[in-house]
Amino acid sequence: MKNIIVFIIKNKSFFLFILLETISLFFVFNNNYYQKSYYISSTNNITGYIYKISSNISGYFQLKQTNKTLARENAKLLSLKKNSFLINNKYDSIYKQQYLYIPARIISNTTNKRNNYLMLNKGRNSGIKKDMGVVCQNGVIGIVKDVSDNFSSVISILHSKLKISAAIKKNNQIGTLEWDGKNYRTGVLNYIPTHVNISVGDTIITSGYSFIFPKGIPIGKISKFKIKKGKNFYDIDIIFFTDYNKISYVYIINNILKKEQLDLQTKSQNE
Repeated sequence: MKNIIVFIIKNKSFFLFILLETISLFFVFNNNYYQKSYYISSTNNITGYIYKISSNISGYFQLKQTNKTLARENAKLLSLKKNSFLINNKYDSIYKQQYLYIPARIISNTTNKRNNYLMLNKGRNSGIKKDMGVVCQNGVIGIVKDVSDNFSSVISILHSKLKISAAIKKNNQIGTLEWDGKNYRTGVLNYIPTHVNISVGDTIITSGYSFIFPKGIPIGKISKFKIKKGKNFYDIDIIFFTDYNKISYVYIINNILKKEQLDLQTKSQNE
């Protein structure tokens, strides 16, 4: 305290100057309209700029919550799509919910290996089970392999052993989709007979011939095809709609009628 007093006494002329200057500026701005309006305008500009920076920072940190909200809303919309329902009576149009979508965020992902996996931030506590399908807005992602309380591991479509029942949208010809192991943007569609009319650009979708994915989820489009001599099936290359190196949010598909389907399949096979 003593040092502060000594400092003020030594610099009393400077502090007196500051005090008088402040009083002078107060009277100038308070009694002169031009200076007052200029001061207020300058202050508003500075304040506005500060608020803008603050808003941008706040918006950045709120983006995560915004994305989560959008993902939940999209999941609700996907659950209301026609292919999420089972038609019990084609004449009376009685629909029964079959598929529900659960939003999740990717916390790890690989695309540069022969067998690629993803990890999601949803697990058993969120109703996730093994063998559930995983999709995004642009197409198929993979199938849940293992589940813990809070996380799930997903076999990516970019996996050498994953095969998905797929169809050509325009004619419903069924084939098997798998990754070619070369490029994370391309795959192959097998077992399409050579008598079928196909074209570059034809859309490939899920066939619905499984208990995992509903029919009609987009996968990709034909990029090129050829017929090998002596073969009965095309060699078809496709390009995926999804850039698997950029995805952040996905939807896990819960087929709520899966047990009924499996029980019926088991019964038929045992007869």
